[in-house]
Amino acid sequence: MPSKILLQTTIPTTADDWSIARFDLLRGHLAGLKDETGAPVFEVTARDRAPLGTPDPLISNLAASDYEALWLFAVDSGGNLTPEDCAGITAFRKRGGGIMVTRDHMDLGSSICTLGGIGAAHHFHTRNVNPDDARHVIDDPFTTDISWPNFHSGANGDYQEIAVAAPAHPVLAGVRYLPAHPHEGDVDAPPGDASARVIARGRSKVTGQPFNLAVAFEASQAGGRAIAQSTFHHFANYNWDPATGCPSFVTEKPGHGIADTPEAQDSIRAYARNVALWLVGRPLA
Repeated sequence: MPSKILLQTTIPTTADDWSIARFDLLRGHLAGLKDETGAPVFEVTARDRAPLGTPDPLISNLAASDYEALWLFAVDSGGNLTPEDCAGITAFRKRGGGIMVTRDHMDLGSSICTLGGIGAAHHFHTRNVNPDDARHVIDDPFTTDISWPNFHSGANGDYQEIAVAAPAHPVLAGVRYLPAHPHEGDVDAPPGDASARVIARGRSKVTGQPFNLAVAFEASQAGGRAIAQSTFHHFANYNWDPATGCPSFVTEKPGHGIADTPEAQDSIRAYARNVALWLVGRPLA
């Protein structure tokens, strides 16, 4: 039987924004994976949140669903997840569901801060601020309306070589590159959570500053496996292939490193595959 996974944004469907349609390449990749018999590994649902003002009917009741994993793309400017939504996602993880939660620069996606356990892995400009004052500095000096955290790993459409933290986590098997982004967010393992550790780091193309790309949470009393990712741009169509287009407010010139480099394409898709399999407890081999 295929494992049911949900790809979910925190905004209602909006054409000129990071709605779920802008993650179609990821959806197609995961839906196209086959097991040794040729059967689909995953049944993938991709959706935006319901209109604002009330709890989302699916994510607020996610623990009662038959989904095995949630990929949450926090693409809102903060506040789009209601307390009921956050409680539903937290209950889903507590009953063993796997979660990948990602956001972006500054306060983009800060509504995830109240998610149980994994929310504490995400540091923003004004919410759950990184206690290290040395991290409160602008790294990307080019897009001047965006403040920290905004680590510059490269242009959208280019790739970055990652540093794998030892011991290498299973989701990084066969992974050397991830998509680059001009202003990535800030993630770290929450202090006192023995189930969490940083598994991959990047390095700023501007300052040389190292920063965390992903934090993995093993299954524990807090719930199922989880990944906190520094930016949703690691999974967006535009970063995998800039020819797919982007919202009008994206002004930075894209690169073409991924399009020109099959090894980077393979690495990026391997990471998405590995994360999907690991979150639902399926073998990665």
